[in-house]
Amino acid sequence: MPNMLEGKVAIVTGAGNGIGREIAIMMAQQGAKVIINDVGASVSGEGQDATPAQQTKAIIAQNGGSAEISAESVATWASAQKIVQSALDHFGRIDIVVNNAGILRDQIFHRMTPEEWDSVIAVHLSGSFYVSRAAATHFRQQQSGAFVHMSSTSGLIGNFGQANYSAAKIGIVGLSKSIALDMARFNVRSNCIAPFAWSRMTGTIPAETPEQKRRVERIMQMTPDKNAPLAVFLASDAAKDVTGQIFSPRMNELFVYSQIRPIKSVHRENGWTPEAIAEYALPSLAQGFSKLERSGDVFCWDPI
Repeated sequence: MPNMLEGKVAIVTGAGNGIGREIAIMMAQQGAKVIINDVGASVSGEGQDATPAQQTKAIIAQNGGSAEISAESVATWASAQKIVQSALDHFGRIDIVVNNAGILRDQIFHRMTPEEWDSVIAVHLSGSFYVSRAAATHFRQQQSGAFVHMSSTSGLIGNFGQANYSAAKIGIVGLSKSIALDMARFNVRSNCIAPFAWSRMTGTIPAETPEQKRRVERIMQMTPDKNAPLAVFLASDAAKDVTGQIFSPRMNELFVYSQIRPIKSVHRENGWTPEAIAEYALPSLAQGFSKLERSGDVFCWDPI
């Protein structure tokens, strides 16, 4: 099915590097006109540089595609409106939003500052809301549209030193599910990808012990382009019946994730006291407890 996105217009945030760049390039190859949104900041969100977005645009142009640049931040309501307006101004419509922009401010929880918390939440979670909400009005009017949001196994499972990032990424899952529920009547879909890739964002993973070095070597095999086909599919009409789901691409594998549901219950005719919970409920409920793990404990690092 060539040109799966023919005639569509896509916004890809954080498209100046890594996963965002690869998604923008493949969407253009598949026929979409692309707004490359990137402020050119560092991984920690500092500074501005027009070069990354210009490089992405040049690659798309060399491949015969069509793209324009938006250098607005996703992290405010007003600037997100300008990102969506850019698609309308350049291409006359908007069909796809890929919420990929992100920063890192890793810090062990008991040392994390309010600024480290707020800055990460602002870009990942609030940014995904602002851009999605700006596009939603147009999706509703045209009775169609697709959202692809970037979550993370750090949010789905957990990780050290990433309370801000993990909270934002699991929050994006809830945002995506709510969008899917609220906008299904308008033929609008919303899904999440928890990507595996070696990029600027994962380049901060420690590689000090032999085990850590082996893990990083394996992750480095997972190039950002491996995530693009899934994003293109989810944005295309071929995924018209797919919404509210969470996926991961890892090398040549594709995962779909379970979502939180009750797995164990106990009943007591006269209700519960704290003592009764400790004596009677806990032994039964504990059978359904999940182990305290980080994402690196759950996935083997020998991708297929």
